[in-house]
Amino acid sequence: MIRDRSEPRFPGGPAADPAGSHHERRIRSFQPRRSRVTTSQEDALQRLWPMWGLDIDGRRVLDLDEMFGGLPVVLEIGFGMGEATAQMAADDPATGILAVDVHTPGQGNLLGLAERNGLGNVRVANGDAIILLREMLAPGSLNGMRVYFPDPWPKKRHHKRRLIQPEFLTLAAGRLAPGAVLHCATDWEPYAEQMLEVLGSHPEFENTADGGGYAPRPAFRPLTRFEGQGLDKGHTVHDLLFRRVQPAR
Repeated sequence: MIRDRSEPRFPGGPAADPAGSHHERRIRSFQPRRSRVTTSQEDALQRLWPMWGLDIDGRRVLDLDEMFGGLPVVLEIGFGMGEATAQMAADDPATGILAVDVHTPGQGNLLGLAERNGLGNVRVANGDAIILLREMLAPGSLNGMRVYFPDPWPKKRHHKRRLIQPEFLTLAAGRLAPGAVLHCATDWEPYAEQMLEVLGSHPEFENTADGGGYAPRPAFRPLTRFEGQGLDKGHTVHDLLFRRVQPAR
């Protein structure tokens, strides 16, 4: 029997294509990665998804106050296997983290970490972050946004796929409360330069770093295994912290 690709791989877990065909097909900034789901990750997906997971279907506006018990909420786009997300949630239980990714093993791993460490301030979202921002979050509802090590799409013909673009920043600004910080990090130098350029020229963001350049890695962002591997190879990691402001009239 051939499995319907629109059905969840795990009963009660994340949907294979949550937004379906009712949203336009456009250039994606992400590429789904296929890898094996472990037994523990599968167990977490089946047991915990109904409580702490949500599919990005674009059909409703989320009530973040209800979802997080009134905590201020930070959106994290792309969390990998979730270790850094879990660490930040443990270090700051007074902040809710809405963590978005399309990597099923990572979703299961983060759910398992949240359960084992008693992290009631984490929710895991499955699907396209653009649809989440545009269709499912109210204006000014976010107290921060984190984009750590997004796909750099190094080939020139793929630069249009990079997430940090002027159009994305305008969408993000509409969902961030005034004063909220958009925090990006990358170890790909050309992408860091593009981020600094587009963020620095956007009227709804201002650089929080002295001198208007890159910022030191803040203590709240853990050093990830991926980042450590890059540093071992001689890569330079750049952090960018830009505050949401009201544009001048």
